[in-house]
Amino acid sequence: MECIVHFDVQHSEGVKPLRGLLFLDEGKTPGEQDLIGMFKDMNFNVRLEDREKLVFKPVGPGEKYSEIRITSFDNGKKNSKQDNELKSIVGNLLPQKPTGL
Repeated sequence: MECIVHFDVQHSEGVKPLRGLLFLDEGKTPGEQDLIGMFKDMNFNVRLEDREKLVFKPVGPGEKYSEIRITSFDNGKKNSKQDNELKSIVGNLLPQKPTGL
């Protein structure tokens, strides 16, 4: 099952909202190691700072960001909010249906 992870990266210039993708077993929720691995794949070397608020801090000194905060998970279930931006991107990539033929 796919799980889209929505998160904010805190830079000195401000917050940058980003998304990551995890592939999980059906019914499983992302764990600490799943999230750290996803961030590592995105070149964010982090550790979990606050488990309750889902805040991650950089491991190495000199990083250009101060923290990453997870804002939501989207696993495609009906109770998850719809991501209209992603839907628009996918819609533009798929071939359009022919009209008038």
